[in-house]
Amino acid sequence: MLLKMLRSFLCAVMATGALVGAGRAADKTEPTASTRDALVYKDGDRVQGKLVERADGMIVFKTDRFGVVRVPAGDAVVILAEKPARPGPAETAPAVAATPMPGTKPAKEREEEEKVTLWERFSPWQLTAKVKNFFGPWHGKVAFSTEVVSDTAKRTDQSLEGHLGRKWERDEVQLNARYEYAETNRLATTDLVRASGSWRRDFNQKEFAQYRPTVEWNRASRLNGVPNDYVLLQQEIGVGVSVITRPSMKLRAGVSENLFNVWNSAPGAKHGSRTVESLFEETEFTLPWRMTLSQRGVWYPIVSNADGWENRIELNKKLTETLSVSVRHEIRRHIPDGTTQDYTRLKLLFGFDF
Repeated sequence: MLLKMLRSFLCAVMATGALVGAGRAADKTEPTASTRDALVYKDGDRVQGKLVERADGMIVFKTDRFGVVRVPAGDAVVILAEKPARPGPAETAPAVAATPMPGTKPAKEREEEEKVTLWERFSPWQLTAKVKNFFGPWHGKVAFSTEVVSDTAKRTDQSLEGHLGRKWERDEVQLNARYEYAETNRLATTDLVRASGSWRRDFNQKEFAQYRPTVEWNRASRLNGVPNDYVLLQQEIGVGVSVITRPSMKLRAGVSENLFNVWNSAPGAKHGSRTVESLFEETEFTLPWRMTLSQRGVWYPIVSNADGWENRIELNKKLTETLSVSVRHEIRRHIPDGTTQDYTRLKLLFGFDF
């Protein structure tokens, strides 16, 4: 009899312990595993979706709302979704569908609310992803500058420009376009459209060749006080040597043959053509705090007239992965075509990089 009572007591204790353990396990809330990957940019912005592949230094990522985007591997990282744990033998039984409590939203509706919001859709990183997806391996920049001055006269100056470039193993291509308009007391003093390009071919680590065409159309030019609208076509073909090729500094120098063609509207003016040699040098610096400094100078030695020269230097600072600000100084004197305007410009530009 005593033995039976002892067995009953032990069974009751074991049953009570099992019930307490089950209650404690039920009180613990297990974290929900993320079912989507996340593409995180360096500045902290992120978009959710699915990683497609990593290839040729690019991340191909399919977003939930905006399709497939391609991002350089150095600009972002991918956080993969957590894989749910495999169910044990006791968990393989079919689960009974739970009836949602009154006032709660269905799972699909909650999932839609967790997706990209309206702000994220128009945020800089999302716009950059769309532009990068459109241009693919091409990289570029869109910048603008504006100025309004009122002293003895009222002057306004606006400019808009774009840059697009791509690099291969031995070739580099750049395309540039700029529009600039300025007026004084509502009289146009500058109405300039300029398009240029460059192609450089590296034969080895030192020697290279380049071709640089430029078209400039000024519809508000004046020469010696006389209206002188002109169209300038310049073609530069040259060879050079890379003097320094460090990651933080590049220095190139060489010689070029330049062909100038000018059409203008000055009284008695005709189409002019001239060929002139030149010397050029180019420098590029990578500075701390995400800054770069680039410079290009050209010298035109002319026997019968004053030597011509031009120089452009620009300091660029990246504020984020998509926004930048730069200061540029340009100067041009005695260009050999003989009709275009000399100038000195100092500009502050705000840019959108992609």
